[in-house]
Amino acid sequence: MAHRTDRILEPRLPGLRLPPLRPYPGDPLAADAEYDELEFTALDLTGQNGRGARFLECALDRCTLDDTSLRRARLIDCALTGVRGVGTDLAESSLREVELTDARLGGVQLHGSTLDRVLVRGGKIDYLNLRRAVLKDVVFEGCVLVEPDFGGARLERVAFRDCTVRRAEFSGARMTQVDLRAAAELDIARGIDCLSGAIISPAQLLDLAPVFAAQLGVRVEAVPQG
Repeated sequence: MAHRTDRILEPRLPGLRLPPLRPYPGDPLAADAEYDELEFTALDLTGQNGRGARFLECALDRCTLDDTSLRRARLIDCALTGVRGVGTDLAESSLREVELTDARLGGVQLHGSTLDRVLVRGGKIDYLNLRRAVLKDVVFEGCVLVEPDFGGARLERVAFRDCTVRRAEFSGARMTQVDLRAAAELDIARGIDCLSGAIISPAQLLDLAPVFAAQLGVRVEAVPQG
């Protein structure tokens, strides 16, 4: 289902090229701090408070982010690889030119955030909260998203490629050039009426037909035999 007949625009991927990085000494994160050209390697950042911090050209590799507060943080030209965590708070944050690779996260709070040129590749994210977020030029590739919440979000040039999307919430979402055709699995729990502006494949249309019918109040029954 396409919003218009215009050609499909591909999201612009982050052109991430990090400079040589300095090892982070391991001090606790500080609110409103500035972290430039640093490498955070295998650090346990559980429960730390980096609220409002700025990360510029940084790499987080195999760090633990359980209940880490990064609310209103700014991540610019950053790579996050193999991070783990439950309850990571990135609400109202800004992510620009960011690559998130092979993450295992649960209950991530990104509501009210802005994502611009972000690539999420591999890994699994449960209960991703993107309510009222703005996503522009974002690609989900080869990952598993369990019950992601895009309620009230604005999505522009967003693609789901070879990823599994289970029980997604799209209620109130606004979409422009959102390409769902290459999703390996697409299961929409709510918000089927908000897919205007999305592109799906003919096979997905057949799979979603019962959901569309239910939304329209159409009762589908086989013709009785005999």
